[in-house]
Amino acid sequence: MHAFLSSLARIRTLILKEFLTLLKDPKTRFLVIGPPIVQFFVFGYAATFDLDRVRYAVVDECRSPESRELLSRFAGSPTFRLVGELDSNQAVEDLIDRQGARLVLHVPPTFSRDLLAGRPTQLQVILDGRNSNVAGIALGYVNAIVAQYNAERATGIVAAPSLQAVGRAWFNENLRSRWFIVSALGGEITAVVVLLLTGLSVSREREFGTFDQLLVAPFSPPEILIGKAVPPLVFGMMDGLLLSTAAVLWYGVPFRGSILALLTVLALFMVSVVGVGLFISSLSSTMQQSLLGTFIFLMPAIILSGFTTPIENMPGWLQIATYANPLRYVVGACREIFLHGATLPMVRPLLWPMVVIAGTALSAAGWLFRHRME
Repeated sequence: MHAFLSSLARIRTLILKEFLTLLKDPKTRFLVIGPPIVQFFVFGYAATFDLDRVRYAVVDECRSPESRELLSRFAGSPTFRLVGELDSNQAVEDLIDRQGARLVLHVPPTFSRDLLAGRPTQLQVILDGRNSNVAGIALGYVNAIVAQYNAERATGIVAAPSLQAVGRAWFNENLRSRWFIVSALGGEITAVVVLLLTGLSVSREREFGTFDQLLVAPFSPPEILIGKAVPPLVFGMMDGLLLSTAAVLWYGVPFRGSILALLTVLALFMVSVVGVGLFISSLSSTMQQSLLGTFIFLMPAIILSGFTTPIENMPGWLQIATYANPLRYVVGACREIFLHGATLPMVRPLLWPMVVIAGTALSAAGWLFRHRME
């Protein structure tokens, strides 16, 4: 019992030392609060799949009431912004080439005649395919307007089709991509902060020459691990909860799930990220090496997390690699909690992989600590 109490006292001393080391440095204090808030607002507003005021031009070779009626629907839509009417195909090429418009609507000269005669006709949509994602979404908006135009023209016609598809989205009724992104943004941004804090903890000691003091002090490797892990874990939880609250209050993202589930997910995720950060830090001899190792891990981890690109669209061998990525689980769990209304039992399949990752990373970091101390 006395040995246990002595160990707790040593751990408390280490934790207090780490807190003082982090808080007395103005740059570190700013790192904990400043960048996460800035990144949260930058990503929240900039990272969206929704298109607004898409620049388009028109080549109307028909110039009939029917073509003007169709084109007026685009002019009256808040999604599109008309930048000009063109007279030739050469002008279309020049406009797209200099990125003056995202798309060009080309109405053929036989548009009205074919339409009134009941023959098939076309509206050519010329897209700038350099950004395939933007082009695909813009084409979807165009198809929606054309489908509405066809449906209204078919009203009152006996031969009009009787089958109509009516879409209804669950969990995100208006299909707002900002909800999809911001709901998982807290985990992504917090991971950067926690990895930087933990990745620099041991290498900072080595570079400043204070690591040797830990080696001669009566601290065991598990005690050093706990002392190094607790402060980043506390700061990470603070940032995670702050950004989750801002997602609801600032961006209006609905929070339909359980607070207990969110706290559990964030806590296990922080532990797993702290484990990875301590492992990187224990491998590094200088802070520069720690920073390099942190960013080497972060970039693939963010890409393979499913934050922007669905994991199902990745190659099979790459999907297997995502199982070792803690960001995969926090992204999925946060979206389930915010949008789906998940409770703790519902996110349980996403919890135990983070426990395995945390245990593996902390064990590896502990072995490296013990190896260095011996």
